[in-house]
Amino acid sequence: MPEHGSQGLRVCALYPELMNIYADRGNLLMLERRCTWRGIGFSLRASSLGDPLDPDAADLFYIGGGQDRDQRLVALDLQDKRDALHAAAARGAAILAVCGCYQLLGHSYQLGEEELAGVGLVDLRTVRGQGPRLIGNIAIEVELEPGAPRVLAGFENHGGRTHLGPAARPLGRVLRGHGNNGRDQFEGVRQGSVIGTYMHGPLLPKNAWFADWLIATALGRSGPLPELDDELELAAHAEASRAAGI
Repeated sequence: MPEHGSQGLRVCALYPELMNIYADRGNLLMLERRCTWRGIGFSLRASSLGDPLDPDAADLFYIGGGQDRDQRLVALDLQDKRDALHAAAARGAAILAVCGCYQLLGHSYQLGEEELAGVGLVDLRTVRGQGPRLIGNIAIEVELEPGAPRVLAGFENHGGRTHLGPAARPLGRVLRGHGNNGRDQFEGVRQGSVIGTYMHGPLLPKNAWFADWLIATALGRSGPLPELDDELELAAHAEASRAAGI
């Protein structure tokens, strides 16, 4: 597992100029601010098309969502980064993939006659659905720590239907909304420190506790981070939960 050293939290954003249409910059800013407020160092680097990816150069890798055209470009480039992502996950680095790049964490994304290869970090497949897009406010129950269920609230907007394989487990159980495919009441995927989700809007400013979990996990911290004055963050979470009907 990575350890919290003097360098603080090292974040690598993959394809920030392409996969950024779901307020993904807000997620990165949230991580930066919550580190800064606690006196934890923070550094951010990017890895885009054609760039090498060093699996040891970051504690947390973030991949956002984008349009179909950009997702195709990213899917091709990710094949060159596949081994590095597997190596990063194997050493315990945190990986958070949102929406379009969540779909690419798995084996494949089927778009009609076209199939985009995924990186195979987790056991799932996605197919572009024939029905309407799954859109709306969403809330799910997650249990990242045993015996401590929490609510994640956000927004979803996806045409893909994601189905988890037997080796995968969901990030959470849908309380309100559609989730992975609108049928099985699962949302996202979690495998160790690898997280994939359709929730955005952005996700972390609405769920400060989840941002803290990612920071602590990426730094290899076993105990809780120092508390912050989260009056505004708690209000944002409450509003997102109310919007979803919780």
